[in-house]
Formats: sequence, structure tokens, C-alpha cells
Amino acid sequence: MFVIPYMKKLTGVLLLISVFLLGISAIGPNPPKKNFKKEFLDRINEARHKGCNCGDVYMPPAPPLVWNDDLEKAAIDHAQDMYYRNYFSHTSKDGRTMSDRVINAGYTFKGYKTFTVGENIAEGQMTIDEVMDGWLKSPGHCKNLMNPSFKEVGVAQFNQYWVQDFGGRQPFSAYEQRMLKSGKYKIIRGERRSGGE
Repeated sequence: MFVIPYMKKLTGVLLLISVFLLGISAIGPNPPKKNFKKEFLDRINEARHKGCNCGDVYMPPAPPLVWNDDLEKAAIDHAQDMYYRNYFSHTSKDGRTMSDRVINAGYTFKGYKTFTVGENIAEGQMTIDEVMDGWLKSPGHCKNLMNPSFKEVGVAQFNQYWVQDFGGRQPFSAYEQRMLKSGKYKIIRGERRSGGE
């Protein structure tokens, strides 16, 4: 008779602790937003569809971007790194560049004839609208958002650090692949970077 009420109390306490801990882990530094990707893509592609002025340079409409999970991973890693190591820069404290980070995250250039990446960062904004408005008002960030060479994007927010990584890759045509295999074409690797301010 004594064991059953004790077990009920113990089960109730464990259940209460479990609910409390689940609540804490759900809150964390950045509660996940249900439609984060969709909301960001909609805002980016709305601007690209209309075209806009980036400072005194008019950027005509550009094709819509699609979400890329590798670019998102690079953005998450950089946002977290800036937060935990207390800095704000396109260059990581360990010296890695934007290109290094996106390649390490799996967004590679192998098999593509063009490879272009860019990055926008921000700190302190509270909402997607606020950070996007800020980027569109800044000529360098705005040009990244409107760059027709970019085809894909991944975005992350960690606390109040925001990272938006862009990528554009164009595969070799069937003819170019044949010429490369035959040795008549050679790949020359150059470096071209684009970064916001």
C-alpha cells in the first residue's frame, strides 16, 4: 500500500522535471522559427523579382534563388562561431574565409565550370524584415542579394548574429566534359570572391 502512492508522486515529479527540461531546451538562444527558410526566400526573391537600387547603382531583376543546405550549414557555423567567440567579421578568428567555410560545409566547386560565393553578415537585428531591410539599404549587401551569378542561398540566425551565404555554380556541358576527359581542355582555378560589408 505504501509503494503505490510513492511511485505516483515520483512519476509525477519526473514528468514535471522532463517537461521543464524540454521547455528549456526548446527556448535555447534561438527558438527555431517554423517558416524561417520560406520567409527568407520570399523576401530575397521578392527583391530580386522587382530589381532595386543598391546605393546609386540600379540592379535589374534577377532569377530567384533556391535554398541550399550546405550554404545554410556554413551560415549556421559562422553565426555560432561569431557569437561564442565574440567577434563580427567575414574572416573567422582561425583565419578561415567565407570560401573556406562554404567549401568545408560541402558546397564544392569540383565538377563545375564556374563557382561564385558571397556572404552578408549582420548583428543586432531582431527579425527577418529588420535584417533584410538593413541589407537592402547597404550597397555592398544589396549587390550580393541582387547578384545574378548567385543561384542558391543558405541563411542562419544565432542569437542576434545573422549570416547569409550565397553560391552560384554552373556545370560543364556534355561537350566540355568530353573535352576535359580527352585532355584538350584544362581547368585553371582562379579565385573570385564577393562579400558584403
